[in-house]
Amino acid sequence: MKQQFLAVVLSAVLLAGCTSKPASTTTSSTASAAASTVDVQQDAAAVRAANSNADAATLSTAGAKTITATQGTVTISEAGTYRLTGTIDGQVVVDAGDADVTLLLDNVTITSTTSAAIAVTAAGEVAVVLADGSTNTLSDTSSYAEDADVNAALYSAADLTIGGTGTLVVHGNGNDGITGKDDLTITGGTIEVTAADDGIRGKDALVVTGGAITVTAGGDGLTADNDEKADAGYVDLRGGTVGITAGGDGVSAATDLVVTGGTVTVDAGSSNADTSKKGLKSGVVTVLEGGTITVTATDDAVHSDGAVHLHGAALTLSAGDDGVHAENALLIDAGTVHVTRSYEGIESADITVSGGDTTIVSSDDGLNASGNATTDTAGQNQGGGRGGGEQVGPYKATITGGTLTIDAEGDGFDSNGTAEITGGTVVVNGPTRSGNGALDVNGSFTISGGELVATGSAGMAVAPATDSAQGWLSATFSGTVAAGTAIRITAADGTEIATVTTTKAIQNLVYSSAKITSGTQYTVTAGSSTSAVTAGQAPAGGGGFGGGRR
Repeated sequence: MKQQFLAVVLSAVLLAGCTSKPASTTTSSTASAAASTVDVQQDAAAVRAANSNADAATLSTAGAKTITATQGTVTISEAGTYRLTGTIDGQVVVDAGDADVTLLLDNVTITSTTSAAIAVTAAGEVAVVLADGSTNTLSDTSSYAEDADVNAALYSAADLTIGGTGTLVVHGNGNDGITGKDDLTITGGTIEVTAADDGIRGKDALVVTGGAITVTAGGDGLTADNDEKADAGYVDLRGGTVGITAGGDGVSAATDLVVTGGTVTVDAGSSNADTSKKGLKSGVVTVLEGGTITVTATDDAVHSDGAVHLHGAALTLSAGDDGVHAENALLIDAGTVHVTRSYEGIESADITVSGGDTTIVSSDDGLNASGNATTDTAGQNQGGGRGGGEQVGPYKATITGGTLTIDAEGDGFDSNGTAEITGGTVVVNGPTRSGNGALDVNGSFTISGGELVATGSAGMAVAPATDSAQGWLSATFSGTVAAGTAIRITAADGTEIATVTTTKAIQNLVYSSAKITSGTQYTVTAGSSTSAVTAGQAPAGGGGFGGGRR
């Protein structure tokens, strides 16, 4: 086809080639196998070290020469730096073998009615630089063939880096907005993407270190979908500002998802289609170590098929299902976690809270250590109190530090297996309905440190085991104690141990701290009602262990 040129700048600047990645010898079950054994304690550095290194390309644009085109296909077949400007009705194709190519977008509008606006079909490494002060627009065809390899407004079969200080507006009319079939790295610029399906997709890796990114997508917002390599399929957000409105998942990683900086805002699940609608999702491990993250999701706000480690990020989560869900293990040891709306607040087979500040509002269980195991460990409830004969599953809730505050309409602090509190502060504002309890543990429930305040209904009241190393008391009131009532706990000599102000109407209080001595009598005063309670003794019909309700 005859080519007419309006604005493509050719430079003699050559970029060093990149080393090709070895072929994978794993299978598509790699991600699911890794999820079952992943270490929840690993931090962002450890996750990155285990993945392939997605290096950003050099963004030098010096020494440019200009070649122009008005319509048709512009093919770039040699290494160099090319400046695109003006209007191109057609397509820019990079078919450069193993050569490195830089595209400098400088107030260019590229519109294709047949395929991608920019299609990198062969190159060593490609850099797209957004010129300072420029606004650039890419629009592709309204539909692609089912088996089309090139299927995004900006498509690259090679490693792709996008940076600079200008603006890039992408209209993915037929499928994805931006797709990188290897590694995709964004280092800067203002990038606005609307897409029929996924907004920005890096198959092996999607890394964001800077820039202001806005995505509106019918499918997933940001995604990396290679689930066949243990060191690929990951999303790594290190900085910048990311705003996502997605019909499917907000951010989806086939393997690992890491956030260490920047601001991430997600609204996920706007589609009516039968698709995953989670806020942040990983196939193996999610580590949220820094940055500010706000999620509104139709399904789980944060989800992993393996493990979730909340390690310093500031999270505000609103979920139609779970606030945070991990199939195998969930660890909170730093940062802030505010679940403002959820069905269940945090859920995993194994939950550990050792630090941070966590608040949960849930319409069902607040914290729920449970899972999909088909065979539970045989055994009945151990220790004093009610005892429900519930099976004890292979689940555990452990609190060693931090602050955990729960406002639940279902069970507040719930384990379908065992539970242990050794430190930290746990405050449970439990249910008003008698079919649930502020505390609910099927197996052994011990406390040896920290402070526990749990209030709620009395019909399913539960307390720690009588042989716990730290003393506790459980008081069931003759009537309902109104919300806003100050409940005072005093020792025999009149010393005030604690004052608890109710946030709901309650019938039962469980309290434990280093100030409570088992076997010692205390006075509990709620309004004009005063009663004597012996520490370590559950009231009639309550205490001991929960019923395992979910």
